[in-house]
Amino acid sequence: MGYKVAVAGATGNVGREMLNILDERKFPADEVVALASRRSVGTDVSYGDRTLKVKALENYDFSDVDICLMSAGGEVSKEWSPKIGAQGAVVIDNSSAWRYDADVPLIVPEVNADAVSGYTRKNIIANPNCSTAQLVVALKPLHDAAIIKRVVVSTYQSVSGAGKDGMDELFAQTKAVYTASDLVTSKFPKRIAFNVIPHIDVFMEDGYTKEEWKMVAETKKILDPKIRLTATCVRVPVFIGHSEAVNIEFEKPISVDEAREVLRKAPGCLVIDKREPGGYVTPYESAGEDATYISRIREDATVENGLALWCVSDNLRKGAALNAIQIAECLINRKLLQPKQKAA
Repeated sequence: MGYKVAVAGATGNVGREMLNILDERKFPADEVVALASRRSVGTDVSYGDRTLKVKALENYDFSDVDICLMSAGGEVSKEWSPKIGAQGAVVIDNSSAWRYDADVPLIVPEVNADAVSGYTRKNIIANPNCSTAQLVVALKPLHDAAIIKRVVVSTYQSVSGAGKDGMDELFAQTKAVYTASDLVTSKFPKRIAFNVIPHIDVFMEDGYTKEEWKMVAETKKILDPKIRLTATCVRVPVFIGHSEAVNIEFEKPISVDEAREVLRKAPGCLVIDKREPGGYVTPYESAGEDATYISRIREDATVENGLALWCVSDNLRKGAALNAIQIAECLINRKLLQPKQKAA
C-alpha cells in the first residue's frame, strides 16, 4: 500500500518542483493532492504526465493523508501545520515557521537523519533555509574529519529564493534595460538587474539580516552548536542556483587533498575542482540538478588549519523541494511512518 501525499502551496515555484520531484523519484504515493489558497482552486498543475486540479487548503480533510509537504509560507504554516498534524499527517514544512522550535526536528538527511524520529512530538518536521541546506551538506563530512571551529560564508543567492515575484522582477527589469523602458522596483529594495543587493530578509538590531541569522542558528541546530559562523547574504541577478564562498577553520589539520577526498565520498556532494578555466561549477550548471557541487578547494593560509571552497546548488531542489521529499523518504526507509488504512 502506498502513501497519500498532499502538496500545500502547489502553485508556487517550490510546490511545482515538489510535484516534479515526487514523480522523478517514483515516490511510493498512491495518491497526490495539490492544495493552495481558494483563489487558486481549479488551477491545473503537473504531476509527471498527469494533471492535477488544485483544491482549497482551507477546507481539506487531512484525516486520510499520510504526508503533507507544506510550501505555502510561514503564516499559513503557523496556522495549518498543527491542525494537519493533529489529524495524523506528518507535515514537512519548507517555511521558517517551525525551524527554531525545540520540539520540531530541523533535518537535512545527509547531515542529521537520526534526528527525524523527533517528529512525533508535533507531527511536524522543518526544512532548513535554502542557503543553509547546501552549506551543511558540504560542512558535515569536513566536520567529521577535522572538527570545524569557525565558518565565514558569503552567499550569492538567486532571485528564485524570493519566489515567482522575484524571478518576474529580474526578467522585467532586464527587459526594461534593453528596451530603454521604465524600470520598476517592487520586490527587492533596489534594482536587481545587472546589480547585487547585500540585503535578504529584514535587518536586525546587530546589523545582520534575518537571512544571515538563519544560517547561524540553523547550522548550529543541524550540525553542531559549538560551530561559530558569520554570514553575509547577497541577492544576485541569477534565476536559479545559490552559490557560496566558504572559509573554514578546523581544530585539526586537514590538507586540500584530504578534504577533496572526504567530500568526494560524502552523500549529496559532487566535487568538480580543476584548477583551470571552467574547472568549477556555476549556478547555471546546478539548475535542475540534485547535488551540492563543490569547487575551488584551497588552503586558507590566514588561519591555522584553514580551507576555502566554493559551493553551488539548485535552491529550489536541494534548498527546498528535494530536501523535503528526502525527509519523507527517510521516514519511510526508517519505517517510522506506515500508510494509513484506507477506507474500503
